Amino acid sequence: MTLEQLKEKARALPLKPGVYLMQDKQSRVIYVGKAKALKNRVSQYFNNMASHTEKTRAMVSQIDHFDVIIADSEFEALVLENSLIKRHKPKYNILLKDDKGYPFIRLDLGEPYPRLAMVSRTEEGSASYFGPYGGRSVTADLIDALQAALKLPACSKVFPRDIGKERPCLNYRMGRCAGWCRPELTQEEYRRTVDQAVRLLNGDFAAVLRDLREEMDRASEQLHFERAAELRDRCRAIELLSQKQKVLSGPLADTDVIGFYRGDARSCFVVLHFLEGQLAAKDWSLLDTPMEEDNEVVSSLVRQYFTPRGRLPRTILLPCPLEDQESLAALLSEQAGRRVELAVPKRGAKADLVRMAGSNAREEAERATSRQERTAGLLERLGTLLALDAPPRRIEAFDISNTGASVIVASMVVFADGKPRKSDYRRFKVNGLSAPDDYTSMSQVVTRRFTRLLAGEDGWDTRPDLLLIDGGSVHAGVAKKALEELGLDIPVFGLVKDQRHRTRALAAPGGQEIGILHDPSLFAFLGTIQEEAHRFAVTYNRSRHGRSVRGSELDSIPGVGPKRRAALLKELKSIKAIRQADPEQLSRIVDRKTARAVYDHFHGSGEGDPTV
Repeated sequence: MTLEQLKEKARALPLKPGVYLMQDKQSRVIYVGKAKALKNRVSQYFNNMASHTEKTRAMVSQIDHFDVIIADSEFEALVLENSLIKRHKPKYNILLKDDKGYPFIRLDLGEPYPRLAMVSRTEEGSASYFGPYGGRSVTADLIDALQAALKLPACSKVFPRDIGKERPCLNYRMGRCAGWCRPELTQEEYRRTVDQAVRLLNGDFAAVLRDLREEMDRASEQLHFERAAELRDRCRAIELLSQKQKVLSGPLADTDVIGFYRGDARSCFVVLHFLEGQLAAKDWSLLDTPMEEDNEVVSSLVRQYFTPRGRLPRTILLPCPLEDQESLAALLSEQAGRRVELAVPKRGAKADLVRMAGSNAREEAERATSRQERTAGLLERLGTLLALDAPPRRIEAFDISNTGASVIVASMVVFADGKPRKSDYRRFKVNGLSAPDDYTSMSQVVTRRFTRLLAGEDGWDTRPDLLLIDGGSVHAGVAKKALEELGLDIPVFGLVKDQRHRTRALAAPGGQEIGILHDPSLFAFLGTIQEEAHRFAVTYNRSRHGRSVRGSELDSIPGVGPKRRAALLKELKSIKAIRQADPEQLSRIVDRKTARAVYDHFHGSGEGDPTV
């Protein structure tokens, strides 16, 4: 279907809740969404394409046709969307990449040497399964804690095949393993230890500790102090393990706190589990930065995270209100068999917890994101904000600096892939003006720069993706007109400052202002570009102005032209030194007549007051 056909089909949809499935030419489902009013929601994808994010435009470009399923209620649409996303795993839906449901611990007691293993689901057979637990990372921690507490093997050796073949590994030397690969340890001893693991996984900590303490006392009475010390350490480890097991295998938490951070390239979803007011565990997942709004993303992630789980918290604290918050709470409550509350705290201790979860999400995302990825994401957002066809990889920024009419200069700084490329910086001396005129100056500078581009001059022949002009919409309009007169179509925007001289917005040539304060990274980036253009222009202005001041005073002396002025400044370095020189010193640089004229200019002719 063409874009117009897709628009027409969307306009014909009813204003009813439901689910829509976007499909490509091969009829693969590439996106699933839900809507309160299908007509309004689906139409948004095919109207005002310039306002979409880069990812949304990419998704829309792949749509060949779409189907809808009308639901009786928003709740039914929510359940249906969740089921369809699980089934199709669409390319453009936000998905928890490592989401395999709540993991279990598997232990096959039918094997001669059973091992603890983490699995995603239970299966028929002789194996026993414990769980499910809160997440893959915390389940792995629990297995590690069990292995350390009971000194069970964590290596890749296969028993009984590898017993006695090699010396024990580093885990044995570090005291983390009993060294079950040694021939002196029996299979019966191993099975007794595994039985302890089973009892611990079933929560029978008191009985296991009682048995171990009795064995420790016997060892001490028999003067087997090394064995007694080993059993004492095992008891301590199990006491700590009991607290971890309470967190993981009890109801997930009294309260779970959601954090979400949208990064330049990667985003992160965090769940903090609180039990009896104490932080018990943390789960987090890294995601490619999504195309949906934050409330849509959080809704989808909360659904994906909690619906596969057998145990749910009583309260889930959210970082932002969700459009389907009531329906989602109903879905989770139905699953839990009791009320599950979804809340967005505004102040107090609960709001502090949400901020902490958000900080954790930001920390994880930024740690996992390279500088190159952050820059790519920032340029993508800038391109989307300005409705460009692609992210602006090369940006040129211009600024004018003048000191009256005597010195008018301009700068051009270049940022390539988000970084300054100083080898491409250029500066201009504005000619032919009798008074400062920023608009005429900008027109002249832009014309000169892009005339050289069209001529293919070396060093000037790279075309920018975006022009940024210091000033408002009028400045941008002047630059745009200069480009159009040369037959060029390059996006131009003005850099608008606030009262504190910070870049607060971008201005289109037509007068529209585009705010950037909502995006701190973009705000900082554009501010850096504007400051760099200003710095480069002012530095050149000061250089030109200094030469002008020095030259003007000497140029007023009869007989001193450019060559003699240059000779005097080269030898004596400054006007002050020339003023202090006597005729003899001056005559060694210029002829005697000119030396006398220079001396008389600064000291008078002897017949009156010095020349002022």
